[in-house]
Amino acid sequence: MSLQVGNETTPTSTVDMEQLVGFLYKDLPHLFDDQGIDPKAYDERVKFRDPITKHDTISGYLFNISLLKNLFTPDFQLHWAKQTGPYEITTRWTMVMKFSLLPWKPELVFTGLSIMAVNPETKKFCSHLDLWDSVSNNDYFSFEGLVDVFKQLRVYKTPDLETPKYQILKRTANYEVRKYEPFIVVETNGDKLSGSSGFNNVAGYIFGKNATMEKIPMTTPVFTQATDPELSAVSVQIVIPSGKDLSSLPMPNEEKINLKKLEGGFAAAVKFSGKPTEDVVRAKENELRKSLSKDGLKAKTGCMLARYNDPGRTWNFIMRNEVIIWLEEFSLD
Repeated sequence: MSLQVGNETTPTSTVDMEQLVGFLYKDLPHLFDDQGIDPKAYDERVKFRDPITKHDTISGYLFNISLLKNLFTPDFQLHWAKQTGPYEITTRWTMVMKFSLLPWKPELVFTGLSIMAVNPETKKFCSHLDLWDSVSNNDYFSFEGLVDVFKQLRVYKTPDLETPKYQILKRTANYEVRKYEPFIVVETNGDKLSGSSGFNNVAGYIFGKNATMEKIPMTTPVFTQATDPELSAVSVQIVIPSGKDLSSLPMPNEEKINLKKLEGGFAAAVKFSGKPTEDVVRAKENELRKSLSKDGLKAKTGCMLARYNDPGRTWNFIMRNEVIIWLEEFSLD
């Protein structure tokens, strides 16, 4: 989709589009902080559209930003900005928001493109069109967009514990693509993806059953990972808190327990609630693989089940589980 303003062959226009791209790299990261964006870069009659919001003035545009800031505490990440037309710049971004008014503070994730048109006469932005990756109908007012928002308000219980660090690069209707930083796990052999065999052994390591009897803080989630196509060669893993490295960790007391550094990388994840039985996990893995293949993404062999909750203390309908598949490669271009 492309928005172009004015006559493309206007000889009197001296819009420095490269300078405007550089300006966006500096300005947009301040979208939701105390500094804010520079309103002088926009026409007074700037048109803003996304699937559920529209404004036609800079004051309305700024009001929308303020509303999101106060209700959702957004974290905006700009991935890139580039010129895509004579008077057009496209940006790619991720926005992660927590809705603080609800007791469970749900996390809402939106990724997509912003197509920003430049007025060649004023040399300012006159239009801003947001396209979400998670919906096919990005027109205002999109019922699909509204449903996408409400789906993300559902209850998931995520313990207040450290998790492996990752950045969400893209969220579609069926999955999200993450870039994981390297992390260390303590692992042992398991029996199946949905099983608990081996958990007590790795949990014992972090609870002090190691060479120096050091107690290591608990993290989330617990991973069960299969590396073969039949999902039969399974390991159970607990993530070691960041700040630790392999050389500083105590040795396990048991030969069947290993410490290993995972290099991270790109992965696709699908979130779901309920009891993660073997049939459910395999169905989620198959659905995810079909979605990735349809979108042209190359998935690696095997998958991981991430379980965030104590099954003995958490209602099934608020459990947070994820099926994760590592990707061969991924690009946002």
